[in-house]
Amino acid sequence: MSISAVPTFDLEESLAREGHSVIVGFDEVGRGSLAGPVMVGAAAFLAQRLPQAARSMPHYLADSKMLTVRRREALYEPLQQWADAWAVGSATSAEIDEWGISHALGIAALRALDAVERTLFGAFADAAGTPATGAEQTEQTTLVADWDAHMPRVGAILDGPSDYITKALGTFEAPAVPVPAHVVTQVKGDQHCGSVACAAVLAKVTRDRLMTQLADSNPDYARYGWAHNKGYGSQAHKAAIAQYGPCDEHRTSWKLL
Repeated sequence: MSISAVPTFDLEESLAREGHSVIVGFDEVGRGSLAGPVMVGAAAFLAQRLPQAARSMPHYLADSKMLTVRRREALYEPLQQWADAWAVGSATSAEIDEWGISHALGIAALRALDAVERTLFGAFADAAGTPATGAEQTEQTTLVADWDAHMPRVGAILDGPSDYITKALGTFEAPAVPVPAHVVTQVKGDQHCGSVACAAVLAKVTRDRLMTQLADSNPDYARYGWAHNKGYGSQAHKAAIAQYGPCDEHRTSWKLL
């Protein structure tokens, strides 16, 4: 796909026609990295605003992997303004070691979804997901009743072939997401779906910045070259692991060399 190809909202609009009032695109970054967190971006759009969002799609939006660093950085703030809500959820290298990559991705995605829904639904979502005591109880009961009567439906588009979000829902590690999403998967969703492409760029820039900040903040991290390889298994990164051993940000359950 060339960068001139433009994602559409065809799948998002299909979910809206099925009755979903909020559509959330998801994409991951860092799955194959040797160090640092895995992150999942979430970009949410209100169904009623999809036509307007389609018309105002930022120029040059495409699969994040096919964009230059400069173009991704230039899109970062406009995409935050374009989406109705957005978040990037993460799971640490320690969590990846403990849970495995698939479950870690699911938890990261649910953390992002939880943040997005609380941004969009505000006090209703907080009341539905948080126990109250004392004087707060009457107000919360009213909010929960109103929430139950007008519960939104959330549709999600997840890049790739596997729905790791639904599998993680309700597990001990998962946040109490106010509204579980109906998830559909889309291979190469970051090329075809505007919401997923938006989530992909937001997640990629967020993680790249974090890995650079880690390298800049600590000479013990800088020697692995994360400012350049972002934690992935480059030749220089593996050579540094061989020389110095892994650090606390490495996924030690993985084959690092």
